[in-house]
Amino acid sequence: MALVFGRMTGWGQHGPLAQAAGHDINYIALSGALWYAGEPGSPPITPPGLVGDIGGGALYLAVGLLAAILSARETGKGQVVDAAIVDGSAHMMNLLLSLRAAGHFVTERGRSILDGPHWYATYRCADDRFISLGSLEPKFYALLRQKLGLADDPAFTNGYDPESWQDLRRRFEVLFRQRTRDEWSGLLEGTDTCFAPVLDPDEAASHPHMVARRVYVSVNGSIQAMPAPRFSGTPLTGLTADPS
Repeated sequence: MALVFGRMTGWGQHGPLAQAAGHDINYIALSGALWYAGEPGSPPITPPGLVGDIGGGALYLAVGLLAAILSARETGKGQVVDAAIVDGSAHMMNLLLSLRAAGHFVTERGRSILDGPHWYATYRCADDRFISLGSLEPKFYALLRQKLGLADDPAFTNGYDPESWQDLRRRFEVLFRQRTRDEWSGLLEGTDTCFAPVLDPDEAASHPHMVARRVYVSVNGSIQAMPAPRFSGTPLTGLTADPS
């Protein structure tokens, strides 16, 4: 019988920091994953413990264990799966590193297509709630301009010029403060503008799309997300949820 053994640490099993204490924010800080989480000229934000502990750690450990189990079935040999959060969170940076190599991303924050444009950001609304935009592709940006009444505004014609992003973002900030989040949702949600309201967990649980997919359930009076992903051949059974 082959044994597969998995272990997850922050810094990894070897290296100068292997025996040092740390938490999610430290691991993603050292791996480079925290660098882009913030506005130009401001410190990086403190994100929820998802990118490191869950994304770069637990999920990489789970995938590694599955791969090692498949290997053991083929070879009859077990092995140790060493999942370090610094390794996993660095590996998740490969998309951005590839974009940087292609000239679409730079080290300076606020100057790249996923952290600088006015059409890829969050905005405060009249009720102090927030909305998100991700109108990356030209056809989505064109529709966004149309929906916002900016189709004929020459300032927004070249929305892909980094030199214009700060000014256009300021204009968007003023614009989105003119209506509530739900009013903007009524105009933009469900269209190909790549829009979504920013919801807290309770709001997310009651959103029609999330309800239709039964993403959240109430278990003993507490909101919990259903397991993911979903399997066509082995549907989820046995989860006890409150009748509500």
